[in-house]
Amino acid sequence: MSEYLLEVNNLTKRFPIHGGILGREVAAVSAVNNVSFKIKKGETLGIVGESGCGKTTLGRTLLRLIEPTSGQVIFDGTDVTKLDDKGLKNMRRRMQIIFQDPFASLNPRMTVGRILSEPMNVHGLYMGKEERVKRLHQLLGYVQLPIDTLNKYPHEFSGGQRQRVCIARALAVEPDFIVCDEPVSALDVSVQAQVVNLLMDLQVELGLTFLFIAHDLKVVEYISSKVGVMYLGNMIEHATAEEIYGDMKHPYTKALFSAIPEPDPKKRSKRILLEGDIPSPMDPPPGCHFSPRCWKATDQCRSSYPAVEEKSDTHFFRCHNPI
Repeated sequence: MSEYLLEVNNLTKRFPIHGGILGREVAAVSAVNNVSFKIKKGETLGIVGESGCGKTTLGRTLLRLIEPTSGQVIFDGTDVTKLDDKGLKNMRRRMQIIFQDPFASLNPRMTVGRILSEPMNVHGLYMGKEERVKRLHQLLGYVQLPIDTLNKYPHEFSGGQRQRVCIARALAVEPDFIVCDEPVSALDVSVQAQVVNLLMDLQVELGLTFLFIAHDLKVVEYISSKVGVMYLGNMIEHATAEEIYGDMKHPYTKALFSAIPEPDPKKRSKRILLEGDIPSPMDPPPGCHFSPRCWKATDQCRSSYPAVEEKSDTHFFRCHNPI
């Protein structure tokens, strides 16, 4: 039995672009490109990177909400990419997702009670009336919402309350693994802290494992056991949170993390401003995809894509000329 709950091996997702009279494939966007990582039970892997780097596509491809082009997603010893419809339905009871927009992901015509009951109906859980009501009350207790929430509609709640409903819905089928796709980015800062602390408390209480996608680097540092940095569909650095935030190796990671606000003027470090735009994923540059914007790039960087460099058992990065 593997010590890892989730193992991702060379996961790739290409979106074909069709054109011409016959609608043939004329190009493709590599949204996720040969990404590999592992997560132990009870860990949180934070995924960071600029908008459009493939974070959300990665999270949805793990659950096969988007079908992968190639690679493996091994969850508790089972390759999710090989499952048929019945096997995938059973697996999705153990793998859930919390979406970024809590309003768009809730049906406005359904009460919270129906919203929370729907996944249980799909998987045939808590079918008796008494045990269903008990389970609904338990879910509301997990996310600290009052019982009368069950009879209300999504538009009657604030953004933070709606996101709590989304968390309760993800918990309804007793999952082991949850993809948190920027679950706090649409919320006020004070509410963000409440939701993040709630997720961490639930992780301890229920033994959950998270893939936490976010833009806020401080939130990722706070909640994550390990951190993966993505750029243009590639995982370019992966390590424990302590290593990433204390001893980053890739120049892009250095530039990205230099944008973290520092409230103490005496501790402020120089902001690294990258020149140029992010290359098109339809036509990435040769060699290292970051080389056109990298101040440390050499001819080798521009001609060949770097292999994985191992700094320690828990830290790898892709860079010919690391910091």
